[in-house]
Amino acid sequence: MPTPHIFHAQVYYEDTDHSGVVYHANYLKFFERAREDIIGIDTLSDMWHNKGIGFAVYKTELKFHDGAVFGDLLEIRTRWEKQGEYRLVFFHEAWRPGKKRPAVTCSLDLVCLGPEKKLLPIPDIDLSF
Repeated sequence: MPTPHIFHAQVYYEDTDHSGVVYHANYLKFFERAREDIIGIDTLSDMWHNKGIGFAVYKTELKFHDGAVFGDLLEIRTRWEKQGEYRLVFFHEAWRPGKKRPAVTCSLDLVCLGPEKKLLPIPDIDLSF
């Protein structure tokens, strides 16, 4: 797997729940933004608008270890690997400042889909840094 890609996600008040920690579903948003940063918004936009190709989440597993709070600047560390013709698997970690373990870990499988939501081989996209 490549060296982790680093993406920073600011935790805003709106990201938290009544207990003051990040609402669990919002980690998926942070991880989505990291993946878009890796692949590139221009690349994803071109694939979608000009070629009718996109990605869909096939499977995900999240583990929660330590809730982030309003004001944290999370470091999202992401590694990925291609697993077969149609699937990319991303391994995300959300790190809180100064902590010795990630707050949340996630493995997330994406599949490539074309028109009519049919599986397509993943096109050549640059995922190297």
